[in-house]
Amino acid sequence: MAVDQPLIYLDHAATSWPKPEAVVNAVTETLMRGAANPGRGSHRMAVQSGRVLFEARKNLAKLLRISNPNDIALTANTTVGLNMAIKGILKSGDHVVATAVEHNSVRRPLEYLKESLGISVTYVETDAHGELEATRIREAIQPNTTLVVATHSSNLLGSILPIAEIGEITRRQGIPFLVDAAQSAGILDIDVEAMGIDLLAFPGHKALLGPQGTGGLYIHPRLDPVPLLHGGTGSQSESATQPTVRPDRYEAGTPNTPGMAGLAAGVKHVLEVTPAVIHARETELINRIRDGLSTVAGIRLLGPVEGRPRTGICALTMEGVEASELSFILDQHYGIAVRSGYHCTPLAHWSAGTADSGAVRASIGFSTTDEEAEALVLAVREIRTHYPL
Repeated sequence: MAVDQPLIYLDHAATSWPKPEAVVNAVTETLMRGAANPGRGSHRMAVQSGRVLFEARKNLAKLLRISNPNDIALTANTTVGLNMAIKGILKSGDHVVATAVEHNSVRRPLEYLKESLGISVTYVETDAHGELEATRIREAIQPNTTLVVATHSSNLLGSILPIAEIGEITRRQGIPFLVDAAQSAGILDIDVEAMGIDLLAFPGHKALLGPQGTGGLYIHPRLDPVPLLHGGTGSQSESATQPTVRPDRYEAGTPNTPGMAGLAAGVKHVLEVTPAVIHARETELINRIRDGLSTVAGIRLLGPVEGRPRTGICALTMEGVEASELSFILDQHYGIAVRSGYHCTPLAHWSAGTADSGAVRASIGFSTTDEEAEALVLAVREIRTHYPL
């Protein structure tokens, strides 16, 4: 790629870019004017830092329909939130129901607890397109099931799982329901109460448009997971045990205040545009990409079939060309950034039948333009001419 060639960034499922100007300004201003330790002092800069965190929590609560912002623990990313929920809820002998399109941020903690605590896990199969009937979750529940985990949208296939239907099942049976919103927060409408969600882990750096190193975990007030971290919080310091008050109970250590300032600004931007508008735009654009690629010989498109709801992800394989090679060519010769490999979700690749080959994933964001989408289609068509079947 020529040095002056503009980058076409189609890796938003990993991290959104570029960030809105308001996000950049919020981070910079906090670093320059008030990045003290919130909750650890009464001086004006510490108080201002506390306000930054509250603003982030308040905006997130509004977006996700959470009645009490203090039920949101701010974290470094979705992975931390998922680990907090999984390791804080489960104990020896418990059974978990998860899906066959889960990210390793769910699978690896579960597999670790299988080895260390003796929990058992049922991974409910999806179809080859990553779609799932909620009744299959109900059928997998056992007498000792203490947690149900489901991703809202597959980071490989773009499929959208029936979260509200699963939440209705778990609520009837009194089983906590954990949702991985890594690919949905900021894109799909989320209402934790209406959808029966007890625990919601989400990233700040993807569709919420915040910086890396930000995220959170919503914890229903009736739940009290064991904290993942123990340490200083600035509250109840005289006690040798972790505070009971939220959110301090789950936020030991100095937080990423500048990052959370950026997250607050990113969520504000999403609230102004609305997830409905964002999802509609991404759906239009990803369908245009898929339509263009569907006519290229030897291309297999993964995920839901035409007409089914999806997020802005287009994963594909090209017959006769390794996924890593296709991704390399797109980057080096066309200036198009995509991701190849297994996308930290081998379970989804097994479901899609690409466990041996991996895939190339192009993922769009609200900032993706029509011209960028068309550039990907034209590039893949041209590459195909150099690798005839």
